[in-house]
Amino acid sequence: MNRNKNRGTAFETLITRALQDAFPEDDRIDRAPLRGAKDEGDIRGVRSPFGRVVIECKQYGGRYDIGTWLNEAEIEKGNADAIAGVVVAKRARKGDALDQTVIMTVRDLIALLGGDVA
Repeated sequence: MNRNKNRGTAFETLITRALQDAFPEDDRIDRAPLRGAKDEGDIRGVRSPFGRVVIECKQYGGRYDIGTWLNEAEIEKGNADAIAGVVVAKRARKGDALDQTVIMTVRDLIALLGGDVA
């Protein structure tokens, strides 16, 4: 396994553990297996009171590629029949999972908050 893949796996694990710690009663949260064209995100089992949430993790040392990442999360949201797709992106020099960045569309934010996104 190459160095970047190891870093990505470690970042996914960091975020997964933070979510598991935040929701200890929910045993569905875990790292998702690779599914190729039908990918449903990097972390599965995450739910809001209004439906499933897809989480795509990006451990990246350069510039954020927000448009590409949101497009990927949108496809995975459809694959998972989820209400929202979010990207969790690594922040430089921040090792704590709770200090990382979350990127999403306003549509997905409204869905997470239970609003109407018709």
